[in-house]
Amino acid sequence: MPKSTRENPADAIRRRLRPLRGQVWALGVLVASLTLVVVLWKMAYDRELRTSEETFISQTQDAADLLRQRMVNFELVAGGGISLFASVARPTPDQWFGYVDGMELHRRFPSVAGLGFTGYLRQSRLDELQEEWHQAGWGDLKVRPNLGGDRLAVVLYLEPRTPENLAVIGFDMFSDPVRRQAMEQAMSSGEPTLSGPVPLVQGDGQHSSDTGLLLYRPVYRGPEAPATPEARRESILGWVYVPFWVEDFVSEVLPERDLSFTIDDITDGAPERIFSRRPESAKPPAFSNAVEFENYGRRWRVQFESAPLAKAAPRLSSLQSILSLGLLASLLMYAIAWMLARTEARAQSIARRLTEEYRHSEERFRTAMEYSAIGKALMDARGTIVQANPAFGAIVGVEPDQLEGRPFDDLFEDPPGYRQTSDPVRTGDGDGVRRETRRLHRQGGEPRHVQLTYAPIPGGEGTAVSGLVQIEDVTDRLRAEARVRALNRTLEARVALRTRELSQSNEELEAFAYSVSHDLRAPLRAIDGFSRVLVERYGDAMDESGRDYLGRVRSAAGRMGELIDALLKMSRVGRGALKTEAVDLSRMAREIIDDLRAGDPERADRVEVVIEPGLQASGDAALLRNLLVNLLGNAWKFTRDRDSARIELGREGDEFFVRDNGAGFPQDYVGKLFRPFQRLHAQSEFDGHGIGLASAKRVVQRHGGVIRAEGSAGEGASFHFTLATASDEAD
Repeated sequence: MPKSTRENPADAIRRRLRPLRGQVWALGVLVASLTLVVVLWKMAYDRELRTSEETFISQTQDAADLLRQRMVNFELVAGGGISLFASVARPTPDQWFGYVDGMELHRRFPSVAGLGFTGYLRQSRLDELQEEWHQAGWGDLKVRPNLGGDRLAVVLYLEPRTPENLAVIGFDMFSDPVRRQAMEQAMSSGEPTLSGPVPLVQGDGQHSSDTGLLLYRPVYRGPEAPATPEARRESILGWVYVPFWVEDFVSEVLPERDLSFTIDDITDGAPERIFSRRPESAKPPAFSNAVEFENYGRRWRVQFESAPLAKAAPRLSSLQSILSLGLLASLLMYAIAWMLARTEARAQSIARRLTEEYRHSEERFRTAMEYSAIGKALMDARGTIVQANPAFGAIVGVEPDQLEGRPFDDLFEDPPGYRQTSDPVRTGDGDGVRRETRRLHRQGGEPRHVQLTYAPIPGGEGTAVSGLVQIEDVTDRLRAEARVRALNRTLEARVALRTRELSQSNEELEAFAYSVSHDLRAPLRAIDGFSRVLVERYGDAMDESGRDYLGRVRSAAGRMGELIDALLKMSRVGRGALKTEAVDLSRMAREIIDDLRAGDPERADRVEVVIEPGLQASGDAALLRNLLVNLLGNAWKFTRDRDSARIELGREGDEFFVRDNGAGFPQDYVGKLFRPFQRLHAQSEFDGHGIGLASAKRVVQRHGGVIRAEGSAGEGASFHFTLATASDEAD
């Protein structure tokens, strides 16, 4: 009987388990997808929580900024009172009333109790002041509480004239240590100063709390504050102050009742509560943030607390739906994986078909090699030619059938030191491809240079063919490249020589500028010094004309010194590396205008300045400030004789512009504007050195831009400039 065959137990087990492989794989997909969904949901949850917290922190920063910005309005109100003292030696109560009444404080600033003036006087002058007050018909000035101190700070004016404010007249603010500390700090520093929290004297019971703050601005004799603290104490007249209620102030600035926060004064270390708003809620806040900032000599800390989590981050609830969708998608992926497992047999069939296609592809490769116009050869692992196409034989000058079995390296003349790798088709880049240039010994002709490309043939290990090499004649190209490299070396040497000569010229020019500056200052100092000695010692011996001539000599020497300084300043604009950064031109222009107003208070209210908001540029902040100082300073200077002067800064397309309605200039002379020391107006009309616009042109050119001017005599001028970095950023 024939012997029966029995199945191997191991093979039987593998056969039974084979149908389960797809199900196990599908189960793994399910577990992996569920894990991925949970992880992604957790990441989204944390990201949303962070986003909500960052939004809350941004809102708190905005709220703190609003508090600081509103305090600036109070500073401006007090500054108006100082302007009244600058225009009138000592305003009367009626003048003070007229000024404050025109400001409509109760309508514009409901939290402000009024605008007052506190006089700084000695105890010895109190009787004299009371008598003067009575004779002027202003009533009886009763100082209270009079503690007998040598110095008093008595409230003389306080408008509007409500019964509560009238009751404050005569109050000695030095009797309160908190008020006195703020007033003395303002007197010494010359800057606006805010007091700590105090109960306002005019508390009328109509406000939620009598706690208030006072902003003081010192008033000195003369148009400007003295330079030193000692001088400021000696020339102090008093303080213009703005009292306001804290509760009403905060409610004006931050009316949102659901915003929970507290304000503490931490100037002296221990926190002192100024304001508190905590909406009633049984749930703890989701986030909290503390913002500290300087506020006119005081340091405030604002502690914010958000709403509970459900309200502070409402989008978290929507993530639950996303989680449910993710779980459902995981189940769908499991179903898809299970269906894919059932198609395994079909995939094997496809693999067999692909194998057949690969065989056809190999045949196509051989055909393409045979009829290719590019030289190609197949080699074995030892570097012996197995097969070469006709194009290869044409390049090396040997028939293809004579190349078979010949070592590939025998076709070349290798230079001294050349070392061939053991297997040229097994070394190369990550894909095994390697390229090199070698000199070909072509029979019947001169040596040629060829470009070789070695590439391994996939699956060629252990077979007669392991690699493919392509050959290309590059003799003409290499000769051309050699000529180009020689020319480049010549050009580089010339460029290096010219650069070195230019650097030496710049250094010599800079040294010359400083040397000229030093050498010119010495005779100028001598001229000025001897002229001063002549005036001091022999001025009485000369007539009026002689003294006038000496004055002109000294003035000319000073003028020449200023021109030397201006020349050096312009030379520095073109030196130094650019420190490129984002620059807010609108903010910078406002700061420059504020400086111009402060330096020329008589024109501060008569010049209309329009600055387009949001003007951004990228460049060197110091150089761009120099540019705006020159352009805006010129506009301010040349609108001096205009009753309704107007200065405008804005942008039109890629160009920024500074426009004014001042003296202007004839358009025919526009070519002289940007030349150093070229002036279109006499020195007696408008002072200057003629260097500002030349510096402005250098700044614009250093930023890769151009500047141009348009104007008309008596009708104003307009300067347009571009900044290459700004245009690129806008694009």
